[in-house]
Amino acid sequence: MRVRITLEEKNLPWTSHHLDITKKENITPEYFGINPTGVVPTLVDDGVVIIESDDIIDYIDQKFPEPPLRPESEEELENMYWWMRSAIDIHVKGVKTYIYYHKMQGKMKHSEEERRNYEKLQKNKELLNFHKNSSEGFTPEEAKIAEKILDDFFEKADSILEKHQWLVGEKFTLADITWVPVHFTLAGAGYDFSRYPAVEAWANRIAERKSFKKGVLEWCPVF
Repeated sequence: MRVRITLEEKNLPWTSHHLDITKKENITPEYFGINPTGVVPTLVDDGVVIIESDDIIDYIDQKFPEPPLRPESEEELENMYWWMRSAIDIHVKGVKTYIYYHKMQGKMKHSEEERRNYEKLQKNKELLNFHKNSSEGFTPEEAKIAEKILDDFFEKADSILEKHQWLVGEKFTLADITWVPVHFTLAGAGYDFSRYPAVEAWANRIAERKSFKKGVLEWCPVF
């Protein structure tokens, strides 16, 4: 979602090579040969391979600087990168754990052969542990820890968005692009955003952008 929004904001031509992760189409030696963690998305641009969504959108914005999706001041630029890094840092322990517990619990069991194949390919310990837990089922305690992680970030975001339209400064940036898919997927998993009205208003503003409609809703109308 982040990458498609960014590409649409830049009005760039792009081609999607869709992998259905529910069918484990990403768990193949061929795909791990491109992306060593086996996750999506992966960007291949003129032979350059980039595998993390925050790195991908930063690469796109720097290679194609118009229209810019970053603030001008060094302080705000560092703030933008903080929001981007934070979303990546909490993705597994916060976002994925919450979504799997509330929406996918019991639906992600792996056969013994699938487990062996995945463990043979996957070298990332955090993802190995996550998928072991997702197959066996997360505990209520793990879900509460994930929710507390999310609450802390959305409380901070809400306090900023009460005074500003966007997360960083007065313009739409990569920070907003990084976090709006988090809102979209968590809302689909039942996370209570009514506690954060400024965050809800921010998400509604972004939902009106052409890039969100084309980059998210045309691919995933409902999460």
